Amino acid sequence: MYSSLISSGEAIATTAINLHELLYGLEKYAKPLKEILQLPVIDYTKQDAELSSRIELDMENAGLKTRRMDTMIAAIAINHSAKLFTLDKKHFEPISKRTSLQLSL
Repeated sequence: MYSSLISSGEAIATTAINLHELLYGLEKYAKPLKEILQLPVIDYTKQDAELSSRIELDMENAGLKTRRMDTMIAAIAINHSAKLFTLDKKHFEPISKRTSLQLSL
């Protein structure tokens, strides 16, 4: 998975939210952190908060369940015109169908 992402030739970064999730899991299971900490990190901004709240409300109004953290991550990707690489297809595909979120699965 990680090797195919690197071989794509695209710039790679993570969000501050994803970094939290990754570090939690790596710390919990005593896995190495070094490579993860070298990734550039995209912060969650006021503009991301505005967009993620609109996405969450739109999903809710459409009767679609979504996790708040997923809408926050999606908003960061959308606002940075970045593709979101995810293995969590079921959480992000519904968002991509209702927004300009670009997924790379």
